Amino acid sequence: MPRITGTYTIGTTIGEQVRAFVPNALPPSEPVLDPDIWAGLNDAAVTALQRLSAVAGLVPSVDWLIYSAVRQEALLTSQIEGTQATLVDLFDEEAGLTISNTDDVEEVTNYVRAFQWVHSQLRSSQGLPISVRLLSEAHQRLLGGVRGAGKQPGEIRRSQNWIGGTRPGNAIFVPPPAALLSSLLDDLERFIHEEESDLPALVRVALVHAQFETIHPYLDGNGRIGRLLIAALLEHWQLLPEPLMYLSGYLKQHQSEYYRRLSAIRTDGDWEGWIKFFLEAVQNAAAKSERDVMALANLVGNDRRRLLANAKSNAVSYRLFELLPTMPRLSVDRVCTVLQTTFPTANMAIKLLEELGILTEVTGQKKNRTFSYAQYIKLLSQ
Repeated sequence: MPRITGTYTIGTTIGEQVRAFVPNALPPSEPVLDPDIWAGLNDAAVTALQRLSAVAGLVPSVDWLIYSAVRQEALLTSQIEGTQATLVDLFDEEAGLTISNTDDVEEVTNYVRAFQWVHSQLRSSQGLPISVRLLSEAHQRLLGGVRGAGKQPGEIRRSQNWIGGTRPGNAIFVPPPAALLSSLLDDLERFIHEEESDLPALVRVALVHAQFETIHPYLDGNGRIGRLLIAALLEHWQLLPEPLMYLSGYLKQHQSEYYRRLSAIRTDGDWEGWIKFFLEAVQNAAAKSERDVMALANLVGNDRRRLLANAKSNAVSYRLFELLPTMPRLSVDRVCTVLQTTFPTANMAIKLLEELGILTEVTGQKKNRTFSYAQYIKLLSQ
Protein backbone atom coordinates (compact mmCIF):
# COMPACT_ATOMS: atom_id res chain seq x y z
CA MET A 1 0.00 0.00 0.00
CA PRO A 2 1.25 3.50 -0.78
CA ARG A 3 2.06 5.82 2.12
CA ILE A 4 -0.76 8.16 3.12
CA THR A 5 0.69 11.67 3.42
CA GLY A 6 -2.41 13.59 4.47
CA THR A 7 -6.17 13.76 4.72
CA TYR A 8 -8.91 15.57 2.85
CA THR A 9 -11.40 17.96 4.31
CA ILE A 10 -14.60 19.00 2.52
CA GLY A 11 -15.39 22.70 2.32
CA THR A 12 -17.09 25.29 0.18
CA THR A 13 -15.27 27.96 -1.81
CA ILE A 14 -17.09 30.62 -3.85
CA GLY A 15 -20.15 28.43 -3.89
CA GLU A 16 -18.45 25.18 -4.90
CA GLN A 17 -17.69 22.14 -2.79
CA VAL A 18 -13.97 21.30 -2.73
CA ARG A 19 -11.71 18.63 -1.22
CA ALA A 20 -8.78 20.43 0.40
CA PHE A 21 -5.62 18.43 1.19
CA VAL A 22 -4.20 18.64 4.72
CA PRO A 23 -0.65 17.22 4.95
CA ASN A 24 0.55 15.09 7.83
CA ALA A 25 3.30 16.60 9.98
CA LEU A 26 6.93 15.92 9.07
CA PRO A 27 8.82 13.63 8.99
CA PRO A 28 7.01 11.09 6.78
CA SER A 29 5.91 7.92 8.53
CA GLU A 30 4.02 4.66 7.97
CA PRO A 31 6.42 3.73 6.53
CA VAL A 32 9.34 5.89 7.58
CA LEU A 33 11.83 6.91 4.91
CA ASP A 34 14.44 4.33 3.92
CA PRO A 35 17.99 5.80 4.24
CA ASP A 36 19.26 3.52 1.45
CA ILE A 37 17.18 5.52 -1.02
CA TRP A 38 19.25 8.69 -0.69
CA ALA A 39 22.65 7.58 0.66
CA GLY A 40 24.67 7.94 -2.54
CA LEU A 41 22.70 10.88 -3.88
CA ASN A 42 22.98 12.84 -0.65
CA ASP A 43 26.75 12.32 -0.47
CA ALA A 44 27.16 13.46 -4.09
CA ALA A 45 25.04 16.57 -3.54
CA VAL A 46 26.88 17.53 -0.34
CA THR A 47 30.23 17.04 -2.11
CA ALA A 48 29.07 19.27 -4.98
CA LEU A 49 28.15 22.01 -2.50
CA GLN A 50 31.53 21.68 -0.77
CA ARG A 51 33.34 21.94 -4.12
CA LEU A 52 31.37 25.08 -4.97
CA SER A 53 32.29 26.65 -1.64
CA ALA A 54 35.97 25.78 -2.12
CA VAL A 55 36.13 27.19 -5.66
CA ALA A 56 34.41 30.40 -4.57
CA GLY A 57 37.11 30.81 -1.92
CA LEU A 58 39.74 31.07 -4.66
CA VAL A 59 38.12 34.12 -6.28
CA PRO A 60 39.45 37.57 -5.24
CA SER A 61 35.98 38.90 -4.39
CA VAL A 62 33.10 36.67 -3.35
CA ASP A 63 30.82 39.73 -3.48
CA TRP A 64 30.54 39.68 -7.25
CA LEU A 65 29.85 35.95 -7.22
CA ILE A 66 27.00 36.54 -4.78
CA TYR A 67 25.78 39.48 -6.89
CA SER A 68 25.48 37.36 -10.03
CA ALA A 69 24.15 34.20 -8.31
CA VAL A 70 21.41 36.04 -6.42
CA ARG A 71 20.26 37.82 -9.56
CA GLN A 72 20.26 34.62 -11.60
CA GLU A 73 18.20 32.91 -8.90
CA ALA A 74 15.83 35.90 -8.78
CA LEU A 75 15.38 35.85 -12.54
CA LEU A 76 14.93 32.08 -12.87
CA THR A 77 12.61 31.61 -9.91
CA SER A 78 10.45 34.43 -11.33
CA GLN A 79 10.52 32.88 -14.81
CA ILE A 80 9.11 29.64 -13.34
CA GLU A 81 6.06 31.74 -12.42
CA GLY A 82 5.83 33.23 -15.93
CA THR A 83 7.86 36.45 -15.61
CA GLN A 84 9.51 37.40 -18.92
CA ALA A 85 12.34 39.68 -17.73
CA THR A 86 15.97 39.05 -18.77
CA LEU A 87 19.29 39.61 -17.03
CA VAL A 88 19.94 42.64 -19.24
CA ASP A 89 16.58 44.11 -18.17
CA LEU A 90 17.56 43.63 -14.54
CA PHE A 91 21.03 45.14 -14.98
CA ASP A 92 19.57 48.09 -16.92
CA GLU A 93 17.04 48.78 -14.18
CA GLU A 94 19.82 48.76 -11.58
CA ALA A 95 21.84 51.13 -13.77
CA GLY A 96 18.94 53.58 -13.93
CA LEU A 97 18.47 52.99 -17.66
CA THR A 98 15.13 52.92 -19.46
CA ILE A 99 13.35 49.55 -19.59
CA SER A 100 10.07 48.59 -21.22
CA ASN A 101 8.75 45.68 -19.14
CA THR A 102 8.80 47.48 -15.81
CA ASP A 103 6.28 45.20 -14.05
CA ASP A 104 8.23 42.02 -14.80
CA VAL A 105 11.53 43.59 -13.79
CA GLU A 106 10.02 44.94 -10.57
CA GLU A 107 8.96 41.40 -9.64
CA VAL A 108 12.55 40.21 -10.09
CA THR A 109 14.10 43.14 -8.21
CA ASN A 110 11.60 42.61 -5.39
CA TYR A 111 12.81 39.03 -5.12
CA VAL A 112 16.41 40.29 -4.92
CA ARG A 113 15.39 42.61 -2.07
CA ALA A 114 13.52 39.84 -0.24
CA PHE A 115 16.46 37.46 -0.67
CA GLN A 116 19.02 39.99 0.53
CA TRP A 117 16.87 40.87 3.54
CA VAL A 118 16.54 37.21 4.58
CA HIS A 119 20.28 36.70 4.08
CA SER A 120 21.04 39.71 6.29
CA GLN A 121 18.66 38.45 9.00
CA LEU A 122 20.34 35.06 9.10
CA ARG A 123 23.77 36.72 9.31
CA SER A 124 22.85 39.08 12.14
CA SER A 125 22.98 38.09 15.81
CA GLN A 126 19.88 40.27 16.23
CA GLY A 127 18.15 38.91 13.12
CA LEU A 128 15.08 36.73 12.86
CA PRO A 129 15.59 32.96 12.71
CA ILE A 130 13.94 30.88 10.01
CA SER A 131 10.30 31.20 10.94
CA VAL A 132 6.86 32.07 9.65
CA ARG A 133 7.55 35.69 10.64
CA LEU A 134 10.77 35.74 8.59
CA LEU A 135 8.98 34.32 5.54
CA SER A 136 6.06 36.73 5.90
CA GLU A 137 8.44 39.70 6.10
CA ALA A 138 10.13 38.41 2.94
CA HIS A 139 6.71 37.96 1.34
CA GLN A 140 5.90 41.60 2.13
CA ARG A 141 9.02 42.66 0.23
CA LEU A 142 8.35 40.25 -2.63
CA LEU A 143 4.83 41.45 -3.43
CA GLY A 144 5.00 45.07 -2.33
CA GLY A 145 4.13 47.43 -5.18
CA VAL A 146 3.85 44.83 -7.97
CA ARG A 147 1.05 42.88 -9.58
CA GLY A 148 0.58 40.77 -6.45
CA ALA A 149 0.15 43.83 -4.22
CA GLY A 150 -3.58 43.06 -3.84
CA LYS A 151 -2.82 39.54 -2.61
CA GLN A 152 -2.23 40.45 1.05
CA PRO A 153 1.59 40.93 1.04
CA GLY A 154 3.17 39.66 4.23
CA GLU A 155 -0.03 38.06 5.50
CA ILE A 156 -1.00 34.41 5.87
CA ARG A 157 -4.09 33.91 3.72
CA ARG A 158 -7.51 34.13 5.33
CA SER A 159 -9.39 32.44 2.49
CA GLN A 160 -9.20 29.24 0.46
CA ASN A 161 -6.94 29.21 -2.58
CA TRP A 162 -6.43 26.64 -5.31
CA ILE A 163 -3.85 25.71 -7.95
CA GLY A 164 -4.64 25.14 -11.63
CA GLY A 165 -8.07 25.20 -13.18
CA THR A 166 -10.40 28.12 -13.72
CA ARG A 167 -12.32 27.66 -10.46
CA PRO A 168 -12.12 25.58 -7.27
CA GLY A 169 -14.28 22.81 -8.73
CA ASN A 170 -11.80 21.95 -11.52
CA ALA A 171 -8.58 22.84 -9.69
CA ILE A 172 -5.55 20.56 -9.95
CA PHE A 173 -4.86 20.95 -6.24
CA VAL A 174 -6.64 22.60 -3.30
CA PRO A 175 -4.33 23.42 -0.34
CA PRO A 176 -5.44 23.27 3.31
CA PRO A 177 -8.22 25.56 4.56
CA ALA A 178 -7.12 28.86 6.06
CA ALA A 179 -8.32 27.84 9.54
CA LEU A 180 -5.68 25.08 9.69
CA LEU A 181 -2.68 27.10 8.51
CA SER A 182 -1.50 28.24 11.93
CA SER A 183 -1.12 24.71 13.31
CA LEU A 184 0.42 23.41 10.06
CA LEU A 185 3.00 26.19 9.97
CA ASP A 186 3.77 25.70 13.67
CA ASP A 187 4.48 22.03 12.94
CA LEU A 188 6.74 22.98 10.02
CA GLU A 189 8.67 25.51 12.11
CA ARG A 190 9.06 22.91 14.87
CA PHE A 191 10.50 20.41 12.36
CA ILE A 192 13.02 22.96 11.07
CA HIS A 193 14.34 23.71 14.55
CA GLU A 194 14.28 20.14 15.87
CA GLU A 195 17.80 19.57 17.16
CA GLU A 196 17.78 15.79 17.07
CA SER A 197 17.09 14.21 13.68
CA ASP A 198 18.37 11.13 11.94
CA LEU A 199 17.72 12.72 8.55
CA PRO A 200 20.54 14.39 6.57
CA ALA A 201 20.21 18.15 6.36
CA LEU A 202 19.66 18.16 2.59
CA VAL A 203 16.87 15.62 2.91
CA ARG A 204 15.27 17.87 5.53
CA VAL A 205 15.52 20.82 3.11
CA ALA A 206 13.70 18.71 0.50
CA LEU A 207 10.97 17.79 2.99
CA VAL A 208 10.48 21.38 4.18
CA HIS A 209 10.21 22.81 0.66
CA ALA A 210 7.60 20.27 -0.41
CA GLN A 211 5.62 20.72 2.80
CA PHE A 212 5.64 24.51 2.43
CA GLU A 213 4.37 24.27 -1.15
CA THR A 214 1.62 21.89 -0.05
CA ILE A 215 0.52 24.22 2.75
CA HIS A 216 0.58 27.17 0.28
CA PRO A 217 0.12 29.73 3.07
CA TYR A 218 -0.09 32.89 0.94
CA LEU A 219 -2.53 33.98 -1.73
CA ASP A 220 0.34 34.55 -4.16
CA GLY A 221 4.12 34.13 -4.29
CA ASN A 222 4.25 30.69 -2.62
CA GLY A 223 6.58 29.18 -5.23
CA ARG A 224 9.12 32.00 -4.97
CA ILE A 225 9.04 32.12 -1.16
CA GLY A 226 9.31 28.33 -1.03
CA ARG A 227 12.43 28.40 -3.21
CA LEU A 228 13.85 31.29 -1.18
CA LEU A 229 13.31 29.05 1.87
CA ILE A 230 15.58 26.43 0.26
CA ALA A 231 18.45 28.94 0.07
CA ALA A 232 17.81 30.05 3.65
CA LEU A 233 17.89 26.46 4.90
CA LEU A 234 21.13 25.74 3.05
CA GLU A 235 22.68 28.60 5.00
CA HIS A 236 20.89 27.74 8.26
CA TRP A 237 22.18 24.16 8.20
CA GLN A 238 25.64 25.30 7.01
CA LEU A 239 25.45 23.40 3.73
CA LEU A 240 26.51 26.46 1.69
CA PRO A 241 28.10 29.43 3.49
CA GLU A 242 27.19 31.96 0.78
CA PRO A 243 24.23 32.05 -1.66
CA LEU A 244 26.26 30.96 -4.68
CA MET A 245 23.90 28.37 -6.19
CA TYR A 246 20.86 29.18 -8.32
CA LEU A 247 18.79 26.03 -7.92
CA SER A 248 15.86 27.51 -9.84
CA GLY A 249 17.83 27.09 -13.08
CA TYR A 250 17.58 23.31 -12.76
CA LEU A 251 14.00 23.46 -11.51
CA LYS A 252 12.98 25.63 -14.48
CA GLN A 253 14.75 23.29 -16.91
CA HIS A 254 12.85 20.33 -15.39
CA GLN A 255 9.71 22.26 -14.47
CA SER A 256 7.20 19.55 -15.42
CA GLU A 257 9.00 16.92 -13.34
CA TYR A 258 9.40 19.41 -10.49
CA TYR A 259 5.63 19.87 -10.30
CA ARG A 260 4.92 16.19 -10.91
CA ARG A 261 7.21 15.06 -8.09
CA LEU A 262 5.60 17.50 -5.64
CA SER A 263 2.14 16.35 -6.68
CA ALA A 264 3.06 12.65 -6.33
CA ILE A 265 3.76 13.19 -2.62
CA ARG A 266 0.10 14.02 -2.12
CA THR A 267 -1.44 11.60 -4.61
CA ASP A 268 0.85 8.56 -4.24
CA GLY A 269 2.69 9.12 -0.96
CA ASP A 270 5.93 9.23 -2.98
CA TRP A 271 8.27 11.19 -0.78
CA GLU A 272 11.19 9.10 -2.04
CA GLY A 273 10.75 10.17 -5.67
CA TRP A 274 10.72 13.82 -4.64
CA ILE A 275 13.81 13.47 -2.43
CA LYS A 276 15.75 11.78 -5.24
CA PHE A 277 14.76 14.53 -7.67
CA PHE A 278 15.71 17.26 -5.20
CA LEU A 279 19.12 15.78 -4.41
CA GLU A 280 19.86 15.40 -8.13
CA ALA A 281 18.78 19.02 -8.61
CA VAL A 282 21.18 20.24 -5.90
CA GLN A 283 24.08 18.19 -7.28
CA ASN A 284 23.55 19.44 -10.84
CA ALA A 285 22.92 23.06 -9.84
CA ALA A 286 26.00 23.16 -7.60
CA ALA A 287 28.16 21.65 -10.35
CA LYS A 288 26.88 24.23 -12.86
CA SER A 289 27.49 27.05 -10.40
CA GLU A 290 31.04 25.76 -9.88
CA ARG A 291 31.68 25.78 -13.64
CA ASP A 292 30.23 29.27 -13.90
CA VAL A 293 32.42 30.55 -11.06
CA MET A 294 35.51 29.22 -12.85
CA ALA A 295 34.45 30.70 -16.20
CA LEU A 296 33.69 34.10 -14.67
CA ALA A 297 36.93 34.11 -12.68
CA ASN A 298 38.91 33.31 -15.84
CA LEU A 299 37.17 36.05 -17.81
CA VAL A 300 37.64 38.71 -15.13
CA GLY A 301 41.22 37.60 -14.45
CA ASN A 302 42.22 37.73 -18.13
CA ASP A 303 40.57 41.12 -18.62
CA ARG A 304 42.25 42.49 -15.50
CA ARG A 305 45.68 41.39 -16.74
CA ARG A 306 45.10 43.05 -20.12
CA LEU A 307 44.10 46.29 -18.41
CA LEU A 308 47.09 46.32 -16.07
CA ALA A 309 49.46 45.61 -18.97
CA ASN A 310 48.19 48.64 -20.90
CA ALA A 311 50.28 51.78 -20.65
CA LYS A 312 47.15 53.98 -20.47
CA SER A 313 45.70 52.26 -17.41
CA ASN A 314 45.44 54.32 -14.26
CA ALA A 315 43.76 54.19 -10.84
CA VAL A 316 40.36 55.32 -12.15
CA SER A 317 40.21 52.78 -14.99
CA TYR A 318 41.25 50.04 -12.57
CA ARG A 319 38.66 51.06 -9.97
CA LEU A 320 36.01 51.08 -12.69
CA PHE A 321 37.04 47.65 -13.92
CA GLU A 322 36.79 46.16 -10.41
CA LEU A 323 33.19 47.40 -10.24
CA LEU A 324 32.10 45.82 -13.53
CA PRO A 325 31.07 42.40 -12.14
CA THR A 326 28.51 44.18 -9.94
CA MET A 327 27.77 46.94 -12.47
CA PRO A 328 27.79 45.23 -15.89
CA ARG A 329 25.62 47.92 -17.58
CA LEU A 330 26.54 51.55 -17.12
CA SER A 331 26.54 55.09 -18.40
CA VAL A 332 29.19 57.80 -17.98
CA ASP A 333 26.93 59.60 -15.53
CA ARG A 334 26.62 56.47 -13.40
CA VAL A 335 30.41 56.04 -13.33
CA CYS A 336 30.79 59.68 -12.28
CA THR A 337 28.43 59.10 -9.36
CA VAL A 338 29.84 55.75 -8.23
CA LEU A 339 33.50 56.77 -8.50
CA GLN A 340 32.83 60.37 -7.44
CA THR A 341 34.83 61.72 -10.32
CA THR A 342 34.38 64.17 -13.19
CA PHE A 343 32.70 63.43 -16.51
CA PRO A 344 35.94 63.68 -18.57
CA THR A 345 37.80 61.37 -16.16
CA ALA A 346 34.98 58.80 -16.17
CA ASN A 347 34.70 59.04 -19.95
CA MET A 348 38.44 58.41 -20.37
CA ALA A 349 38.30 55.32 -18.16
CA ILE A 350 35.34 53.92 -20.10
CA LYS A 351 37.07 54.70 -23.41
CA LEU A 352 40.14 52.69 -22.40
CA LEU A 353 38.03 49.68 -21.40
CA GLU A 354 36.16 50.00 -24.70
CA GLU A 355 39.43 50.07 -26.66
CA LEU A 356 40.48 46.86 -24.89
CA GLY A 357 37.21 45.18 -25.88
CA ILE A 358 36.12 44.84 -22.24
CA LEU A 359 33.22 47.27 -22.55
CA THR A 360 30.92 47.56 -25.57
CA GLU A 361 28.80 50.61 -26.42
CA VAL A 362 25.25 49.38 -27.13
CA THR A 363 23.20 52.41 -28.23
CA GLY A 364 25.16 53.60 -31.27
CA GLN A 365 24.51 57.17 -30.15
CA LYS A 366 26.92 60.04 -29.63
CA LYS A 367 25.18 61.18 -26.44
CA ASN A 368 23.55 59.37 -23.52
CA ARG A 369 25.53 56.26 -24.37
CA THR A 370 25.24 52.95 -22.53
CA PHE A 371 28.06 50.47 -22.11
CA SER A 372 27.95 46.76 -21.40
CA TYR A 373 30.38 44.21 -19.99
CA ALA A 374 29.09 42.00 -22.77
CA GLN A 375 31.21 38.86 -22.32
CA TYR A 376 30.38 38.76 -18.62
CA ILE A 377 26.63 39.04 -19.28
CA LYS A 378 26.89 36.42 -22.03
CA LEU A 379 28.46 33.95 -19.59
CA LEU A 380 25.77 34.60 -16.99
CA SER A 381 23.00 34.17 -19.57
CA GLN A 382 24.07 30.75 -20.80
